[in-house]
Amino acid sequence: MIILTENAEKYLQEVGDPNVSLTVKGGGCSGFQYEWGTTNNSPTVGNLWLDPIAEMFVIGCTVDYVQELGGSYLKVINPNSTAQCGCGESFAI
Repeated sequence: MIILTENAEKYLQEVGDPNVSLTVKGGGCSGFQYEWGTTNNSPTVGNLWLDPIAEMFVIGCTVDYVQELGGSYLKVINPNSTAQCGCGESFAI
């Protein structure tokens, strides 16, 4: 359903108490936004809990943990998106 890169798995294990959550909400430049948080719900994959409503938006996605000069973050690589804003925070399907 969703793939975690090695970097993402390692990061999620380090911060995974409580588990990291991924939800999708309406908004942003392109229509939908990824929303990261924490939860005590049982993880879906690794230490990541995926909101059941968000599943239809992220099926087939890869989650990566990126470390750059400006900071580090979890990145969703979504092959299903038809548009994405410049900052990568919102998407359309």
